[in-house]
Amino acid sequence: MKKIILALTILTIILLSWAVKAEEKNMKTLIVYFSRTGEQYSVGNITKGNTAIVAEMIARETNGDLFEVKLQSDTYPAGYTELTQVAKQEKSQNTRPAIIGDVENFDDYDVVFVGSPVWWADMPMALYTFIEKHDWSGKTVVPFVTHEGSGLSEIPANLKKATGAKTLSGLAIYGHEAQNSPDKVQTKVSVWLKELGF
Repeated sequence: MKKIILALTILTIILLSWAVKAEEKNMKTLIVYFSRTGEQYSVGNITKGNTAIVAEMIARETNGDLFEVKLQSDTYPAGYTELTQVAKQEKSQNTRPAIIGDVENFDDYDVVFVGSPVWWADMPMALYTFIEKHDWSGKTVVPFVTHEGSGLSEIPANLKKATGAKTLSGLAIYGHEAQNSPDKVQTKVSVWLKELGF
C-alpha cells in the first residue's frame, strides 16, 4: 500500500511539473526597447541600433512580440557627445518625452523584456513615458541593456521601482559586440534566456 501511495505521489509531482512547464511555455512575451542610430561610442555611425539588434535576438528565441519606443518629435542630435548632453539634461529634469503609438493589448502579456542603452546610469526617459502608461501588476519584467562599460548600472533597480513588478536578472551587452560580433552576442542571449527558464 505504501508503495502505491509513493508511486501516485511521484506521478502527481511529475504531472504538476509538466503542467507548470506547459503554462510557462504558453506565457505571452513582449520585448519593449529603445534604440538609437547615428554616431555611437566605439562603433562610429550605425544604421541599426545596438539595443535593436539584441531585442530582435530575444524576440526570435522567445517567440515574443516587439515594440520599439520611438519619440513623437525626434530632435535628438546624431552626434554622440551632443546626444549625451541632451540625455543628461532630460534625466536631471525627469523629462517624459512624448512617444509614438502604444501596445494596445499590453494587459495580455505575462513577461515584458525592457531594453535600452545606458544613459547616465539609467534608461532613456522615453522608456519611462511608456512604463508609466501601463499597469504592470502580475507581470514579470526582464531588463537588458547595451553599453560600453557601464554594465546594467542602476537600470534593474530603477525598472523594478518604476513598474513594481517581479524583475528577473538582466543582461548587459557591449554595443561594439552587438555591431561587430552578432554570433557571440547570440550565444550570450541564448545562455541567459536558458538560465532564466525561457
